[in-house]
Amino acid sequence: MRQKGTAELFQYWDRLRDGRPAPRRTEIEPADIKSMLADTFILERDLRGDAVFRLAGTRLCATFGRELKGFAFTSLWTHDDQPRAARLALGTLIDKSVTVTTLLGTTAGGRPLDLELLLLPLEGGAENTRAMGSICPAEKPYWLGAEPIVECTIERVRSVDPDREPRPGAGMMQVDAPPLAPGQSALAGAPARRFRHLVVIEGGRNR
Repeated sequence: MRQKGTAELFQYWDRLRDGRPAPRRTEIEPADIKSMLADTFILERDLRGDAVFRLAGTRLCATFGRELKGFAFTSLWTHDDQPRAARLALGTLIDKSVTVTTLLGTTAGGRPLDLELLLLPLEGGAENTRAMGSICPAEKPYWLGAEPIVECTIERVRSVDPDREPRPGAGMMQVDAPPLAPGQSALAGAPARRFRHLVVIEGGRNR
């Protein structure tokens, strides 16, 4: 994982799953990953069984020059790479695989941009398969967002075993991954109770 945003999202997901194959989709707290949301997306399977974008961050949509929600995941790739991209997405959605992929994005004018794709599974049951991930640029050239990426090619794919992945300080990029609410929040120590996927912090003025 070469990009900071990729490492941050992976480490958040890894801590949240707590040894399970994947965390539940209801456990993802957008506020916990607010610094990464712009490059983050959620995938789901449509009625045909294909991977489509359920949600996509604002910077990600700007990078590709369109609102990605509802579009096929494979629409980002060249025609030749679309079958491989489909296999990557379905491997995460169905088989709970974790992958990091190096991409080369190209604009209509031929400008190249290296990108890093992370795919992470979420547990939602057989009828609600979901995956999350991010696409982070290796750099942010002045034209990014003004001249959209029109197609990507796959350069390298790495399968990740989360249970064997080095922890920060043991070969993995050291980043400040967001805390898991509520234990490491600013209100740590305050009485708290959980209602479904929400955490209620007891507060109010003393009387």
